[in-house]
Amino acid sequence: MKKNNPLITGTIILTITGFASRFIGFFYRIFLSRVFGAEGMGLYQLTSPVLALTFSVTVSGMQTAISKYVASETSTRDYRSSFRTLLTGFSISMLLSAVCTAYIYIFSDTIAERLLFEPRTAPLLRIISLSIPMATVHSCINGYFYGIRKTAVPSLTQLAEQIVRVGSVYFIYAIYRANGYSPTISFAVVGLVIGEGASMLVSLIAIYFRFYSLSASRRLVSQIKMPVSSFRQNAGRLLSLSVPLSLNRTLINFLQSIEAIYIPQCLLRYGYDNAKALSVYGVLTGMALPLILFPSAITNSISVLLLPIVSEADSVGNQGTIRTAVRKSIQYCLLLGFLCTAFFLCFGRLAGMLLYHNALAGSFILTLSFICPFLYIASTLNSILNGLGKTAQTFAFSMLSLLFRLLFVFYAIPIFGIQGYLWGLLASQLLQTMLCILAVRKYIK
Repeated sequence: MKKNNPLITGTIILTITGFASRFIGFFYRIFLSRVFGAEGMGLYQLTSPVLALTFSVTVSGMQTAISKYVASETSTRDYRSSFRTLLTGFSISMLLSAVCTAYIYIFSDTIAERLLFEPRTAPLLRIISLSIPMATVHSCINGYFYGIRKTAVPSLTQLAEQIVRVGSVYFIYAIYRANGYSPTISFAVVGLVIGEGASMLVSLIAIYFRFYSLSASRRLVSQIKMPVSSFRQNAGRLLSLSVPLSLNRTLINFLQSIEAIYIPQCLLRYGYDNAKALSVYGVLTGMALPLILFPSAITNSISVLLLPIVSEADSVGNQGTIRTAVRKSIQYCLLLGFLCTAFFLCFGRLAGMLLYHNALAGSFILTLSFICPFLYIASTLNSILNGLGKTAQTFAFSMLSLLFRLLFVFYAIPIFGIQGYLWGLLASQLLQTMLCILAVRKYIK
């Protein structure tokens, strides 16, 4: 394949920055686990469902819609239209993010007590709510740059977010320690907000130079007047695609939130006390899973770029490109998955002790190592199916996988402990992968 192929170029950029970000984030989690312990990590991870739900409601679907509708700019050079598309999507998402921010901040105590079953997460929720508008800004702008296949900007925002987040948390921690104060897990949430602010700033600078730095572009943008009719037309087009995607992702994230919230609760039924349940949950989600997911930087990069490429090939009836994408995705994801499984089987227990000083983390890594091939294949095939317009199928597959996993949460964990959930993870991922393969089987033949 040619070196100037946008899939190869974009994948290389996203993969390099993805690995860099994951590398930084990986050692950041080691730092957090050693400073705040497994229980602190459990509290920190409990806030993730709330953040994931707000992202799915405010901007997840809109980011994809912006990406799709500005993609034509690469061939038409219609900056005016793409600017209007971005501005319309941005306006809608910012309105939703303002509502979500206010709601979480005001009702943080209620959310913590009645939904997360952990009152200690209330102050964390108040802090984390401030990151929602910032995440909305850079997500919309990243959607634009993904659409025109300029992946350097999203990559840079991702890297800036990680560097600033980690640096700010370590800086605050060092100051507190120097003055004799005990650090709390809220430092990690403050760092998240600061990191999102840095990411937003980088994306705003990038979009400024995109539309305003060149004299021709500046003249186009300065002359743009968006009448109400044009705004309505753009909004209707964006919402027609983003609303179903957002509803699907919101429902999926809602089920994932139920899963995350009830794992500690079901561990209580197994016989653990609250501190032990949170610790086990923190070891799994804050230590073992990030290591297992570390190599997925490659497949995530490919997945992001496969969607517009497959969508374009499908629109012109280029079945050869789609067939190649499917076959190569399965082949290379299988190879990567088997290599990662072998590595984690050989060194997983050692990694748990060396990195986290936690034998339980090593045990989890060994069990979860078998998930790698199925996880990587499913992520790329899901992106291909979305590019083919089969979003209903990918939604159904994700729903079935999640519901299947929830059965293990509610019925296996109280009997077998956390091991029951690990079995559920493996079984549900295998189910989703097989469904994805069946959906693209005509391109494999």
